Amino acid sequence: MSRELADHLQYFADIGVAGVSRDTKWRVRTAESAGSEASALQTTAVVSGFSRTTESLQDITTDIGAACTRCKLCTLGRSQIVFGVGNPRARLMFVGEAPGEEEDKRGEPFVGRAGQLLTKIVEAIGLSRDQVYIANVIKCRPPGNRNPEPDEVAACEPFLFRQIDVIQPKVIVPLGKFAAQCLLKTVDPITKLRGRQFDYRGTTLIPTFHPAYLLRNPSAKREVWEDMKKVRDILQATT
Repeated sequence: MSRELADHLQYFADIGVAGVSRDTKWRVRTAESAGSEASALQTTAVVSGFSRTTESLQDITTDIGAACTRCKLCTLGRSQIVFGVGNPRARLMFVGEAPGEEEDKRGEPFVGRAGQLLTKIVEAIGLSRDQVYIANVIKCRPPGNRNPEPDEVAACEPFLFRQIDVIQPKVIVPLGKFAAQCLLKTVDPITKLRGRQFDYRGTTLIPTFHPAYLLRNPSAKREVWEDMKKVRDILQATT
């Protein structure tokens, strides 16, 4: 077995895929079947469509500033603003909660162990990390990696919404309870939200478990893989 093939199979093993079907119906989908599946999965939740904007991600970065003082996190040990990374015209966008210790040091979201797993998940659906966009609701690390507090969210989430409106992805994947609840303005648990499809700011939103949760609960990788297959199908259908 070649090293390249072995690495490719390892990606799938890491996210819980144990095998593939040899049934051609699994590999070849008609437009009719794709449409019926999408209709069956679609929920009724609707949030306002994209606002048309002429600003760029750099405009938003400049607006935030390198020494943002809009909330108390600026006084609680953060090293730097962690804005986001990836393709500014990405068709797929991931949204996490807040930077962790490694992200705070490097200034880039999802670069620790959870980030390495996220990269493998992205590659498992045929994309590379530089083809997607990755951001967080909160741009500064909360002390001790605690959950962001309401005033911190209120100060920071408008920048995330502006990022979404600039990028205009086809699919947004909130990673974990906090990101999903923030974007959807709900208190529903992630176990109820994950895998469902929501119309959101002119795109499709599909929440799933956070990679950090998968590191603690490897059995949940199968559910994330099912969610990511839905993401892949939508992206393929809108190419």
